[in-house]
Amino acid sequence: MGARRSGILLHMTSLPTPYGVGDLGPQARRFARLLASSRQSLWQILPLNPIDPALGNSPYSSPSAFAGNKLLISPDLLAEQGLLRPEDLEARPSFPEGRVDYPLALGFKESLFQKVCRCYKAFGFPKSEMDVDFRRFCSQNAHWLEDFALFLALKSHYKGKAWSHWPSELKRRDDGALADMRGRLSLAIEKEKLLQYLFFKQWFSLKDCCNRCGIKIIGDLPFCVAYDSADVWSNPEIFKLDEDKRPLVVSGVPPDYFSPTGQLWGGPVYDWKALGKTGYLWWIRRLEQSLRLFDLFRIDHFRGLVAQWEIPAAGKTAIDGQWVQAPAEDFFRALSRRFLCLPMLAEDLGYITPDVREIMSLFDIPGMKVLLFAFGEDMPKSPHVPFSYQRNCVVYTATHDTNTVRGWFQEEASIKDKRRLWRYLGRRAAAQEVSWELIRLAMSSGADMAVIPMQDLLNLGEDARMNRPGESKGNYLWRLQPHQIEQLDGRLKDMAEAYGRG
Repeated sequence: MGARRSGILLHMTSLPTPYGVGDLGPQARRFARLLASSRQSLWQILPLNPIDPALGNSPYSSPSAFAGNKLLISPDLLAEQGLLRPEDLEARPSFPEGRVDYPLALGFKESLFQKVCRCYKAFGFPKSEMDVDFRRFCSQNAHWLEDFALFLALKSHYKGKAWSHWPSELKRRDDGALADMRGRLSLAIEKEKLLQYLFFKQWFSLKDCCNRCGIKIIGDLPFCVAYDSADVWSNPEIFKLDEDKRPLVVSGVPPDYFSPTGQLWGGPVYDWKALGKTGYLWWIRRLEQSLRLFDLFRIDHFRGLVAQWEIPAAGKTAIDGQWVQAPAEDFFRALSRRFLCLPMLAEDLGYITPDVREIMSLFDIPGMKVLLFAFGEDMPKSPHVPFSYQRNCVVYTATHDTNTVRGWFQEEASIKDKRRLWRYLGRRAAAQEVSWELIRLAMSSGADMAVIPMQDLLNLGEDARMNRPGESKGNYLWRLQPHQIEQLDGRLKDMAEAYGRG
C-alpha cells in the first residue's frame, strides 16, 4: 500500500446543497479542497449506484451494479452547461437542513430532468459536440446501459412492478417482445441514457478535481445485488433461480455484532459454477468499471467471495442459513490474469473464517480495523486494538453501519467497555472528548490508512448515525449543514503531520 495516508468517510448524499440531497457539484469540490488543506489524501464514499425507495434508499440494494445514482446529478452544473435556466433552480421547494428528504428531492430533480431532456432536444444539442460524446458514452457502456435503460422504462410503464411480475414474454426476455417495447418506450429509454451520461460526466469531472488536489477516492462495491434489478433480469443464469426465475436461496449473514438473528438481505445468490463458465465476465466488467471510477475500492461483505451464507427462500430470519463455498482462489487468479493491479480493500468484519484470511493474505488484500470494536470483552486479544495492527490495513474510528463514536460511548458502551478504553488511553475521557481520542488512536496507529467518518470529526452523537443494519427505514438520511463543512479545525492537519500521514 505504500505511504501512510489518512482521509474522511463522507457519502455524496451527505454534502450540504440547496437541493435536499448532496450531489456532485460545487459543494463536493469545496469538500475536496477542504480535505487537501487539512492534509488529507483519501475521500471514502458509499456506493454510487441508483437507489430505490422500495428498498429503503440504500445504495447497497440497487437496481443496477453499474449505473449511477441520478439523484446525485448537480443542478448547478446542469445550469452551467446551459441545460437549465437559473430560474429553474430558484423554483425549488423548502428542504430541511441536516437530513435528506428523498421524496421531495427526487420530485424536484425529476422536474429538472424533464426540462433538461426538452432542452437537449430543443436547442440543437443533438447536433453538437455534446451529442457526439453522448453517443460515444452509450456505445462504450452498451453492455449494461441498454438493459438498464430499458429496465427503468419498463418499470415506469408497469407502475413500479418488479420485473418478476411483468408479462411472461418480458420476464423471459423474448427478443421480439423486447424489440417491440424498445420502440414503444424509446423516449423514456433515451432519457435514462442521457441521465446516466450526465451523471458520469459530472462524476469524472469531480474525480479529476480530487486527483489534482492530491485526493484519492475510495469507492464501495456492494457484494450483493437486488433481485429487482437490471442485473438479475438481464443475467438470470448467473444467479441461483428456479425455472420461474424466483430465488432458490437468498443472501444474508448469520448472527453477529449487528443482529442476534443475523441479517436477512433477501437478495439472490450468485451461481459461481455458471460464472466460472464465462470466465467470471460479469464480475470482471464490474471491476473494470470500478477501476475507472475510483482510485481504490472496498468490496462490501468480502467474505461472500469465499463463501456465501445461503438462506432458504422461504426463511423468516437468517438463522437457518448455511455457508456454501465459492471458488475464491480460481476467481482471484482469473482477476490477476486480467488486471495488472487491483487496488482493492476488504470489508472483513463480522464472522471471518481462516479461509477468508488465507485469500486476503495470498492476494495481499488489506482488511479493516474498527476502533469501536476494540474495547469489548476480548480486549486485549481483539484484532481491532491498535497495538496489534499490521501495516497492510485500514483503520476506522467507526463505520457507516455503526453508531458514531460519541453515540457509542453515550448509548451503547458498558461501564466495563469505558474502563477498558480509559485504561488503554491512560486517562478518563468524557463524551465530548472521546471522538478525538479515538481519532488520535487511529492516526497514530501503524495502519497504512486511517479513515475517519465526518460525524466523528464533528463529535456528533447517535442522531448523526448513517445506517442501522437490519432496519429497512430511516437510514442514509444524515447530511452536513452548510456551516459544518468548515468546522475542521487544525487538529486533523496537526495529527497528519505529527503521525506522518498525508
